[in-house]
Amino acid sequence: MNGRVDFRRHGVRALLAGYASGEFTPSDAATACRAAVARHEFDVHAWVRFDGDLLHAAAAATAARLARGEPLRALEGVPVAVKDIFNTADFPTQMGSPLWSGFTPGNDARAVFHAKRAGALIPGQTVTAEFAVHTLGKTLNTWAPERTPGTSSSGSAVAVATGMVPVALGTQTAGSFVRPASFTGVWGMKPSFGLIPRTGMLKTTDSLDTVGFFVGHAADLGPVFDALRVDGRDYPISHAAFADKQRQASRTERADGRPWRVALLRPQVWSHAPGYARQAVEGWAWLARRSRACGIEIVEPELPFELAECHRVHATIYNRALAYYFKAEHERTELVSPVMKALIEAGQRITAAEYEAALARQVELARIADRFMRGFDVAVTLSTAGEAPLRHVEEAPDSALMWTLAQLPAISAPVFRSPRGLPFGLQLVARRYNDPLLLKFVAETVRAGLLPASSFVQAYGAGEAKAPATAEPSRAAEEPVS
Repeated sequence: MNGRVDFRRHGVRALLAGYASGEFTPSDAATACRAAVARHEFDVHAWVRFDGDLLHAAAAATAARLARGEPLRALEGVPVAVKDIFNTADFPTQMGSPLWSGFTPGNDARAVFHAKRAGALIPGQTVTAEFAVHTLGKTLNTWAPERTPGTSSSGSAVAVATGMVPVALGTQTAGSFVRPASFTGVWGMKPSFGLIPRTGMLKTTDSLDTVGFFVGHAADLGPVFDALRVDGRDYPISHAAFADKQRQASRTERADGRPWRVALLRPQVWSHAPGYARQAVEGWAWLARRSRACGIEIVEPELPFELAECHRVHATIYNRALAYYFKAEHERTELVSPVMKALIEAGQRITAAEYEAALARQVELARIADRFMRGFDVAVTLSTAGEAPLRHVEEAPDSALMWTLAQLPAISAPVFRSPRGLPFGLQLVARRYNDPLLLKFVAETVRAGLLPASSFVQAYGAGEAKAPATAEPSRAAEEPVS
């Protein structure tokens, strides 16, 4: 690093404070980003393309803006990596497939536009799975290269986990935020469905694709969410929900003085998690009950039995949509992976009536999940079934896609360590459009010491706080060429 900015210590809020005080400049952030990429990229392969010169030019333009006395915006001078399924005006968009090599959209996706409008610097695009589905790309898990870094948003997660950028955009259609965040030990947020616009990006399914982001520091979740999400009366449903003070109020501020009401959930896939993972979540709940710094009531309800259908319904919608949207690509079988080919062919066997029934059932299951969540401020469960499996081993079932199907907000917090010392996350879920309440709960539990403030500081193992090992690279690298 340059000795001034280090994204492992300086997140979005710290950068903005440094710009305001004169301690940092946007060029310092650009230099830090470029140096971290040179240090780590050879080992982890997080980037499809990275342009340090473009980054420094954007940083200089930002510095000139600030020199004119213009106010700091929410992401002013913050390097933000972009998953390679979003259109960008400055880079090709390949979507993890050789079929789209060199495709240049010539515009910015709406989420990228929102980031730039908030002052973000876009240094490049991160690796995704083929068409953001299941076939792993070249990205390696910085904790253990022989293990998976997660699914399609893995490049973005690893870029944050190594301190190359403080923020990275990604998407989740099943578990592509929660799993990479859990396996690489960073914060990952999947907002309520539709709150970050999907215009100008790869589409895999209409009712599941959700845009979100990774950060290294808990304090940055709220500012990044607010910078990227839709806002105002042009979005009447979310606007009304966000304006509902009773819906968004913390239980600790309610007139009845109740503490946070938190549901400890054991979904139907709970049995797939090893004992150490189940014990870790139960141990966290035990600590939360006894916390004097944060009033929390832990309850252990049974999930509605209907939600056991989520995996089946999700598979029907997902596979049929893939078969529809990637029909042309499937015809180029020599350039399509066996995994993608099998999913498309499974989708081709699903009838239109079966697909329509699954969509209708998704709406019903989302309503059931929403009614269930009305009884709680937040629910907690495992992000994944423990640590990252080996790259060639299929990930064990987890509940991430359940909350995607139900269109609820979910956050993976970098809380736990496995017996091998590998990270895995605590998943926090709230009612749809209760994203502000979920973020408030995170902030209060961080202050209470129940969640880590930074991905780079602490993790819990066997009920005790531990400092994670530093994932330093084994050798230096040349900066990737755009």
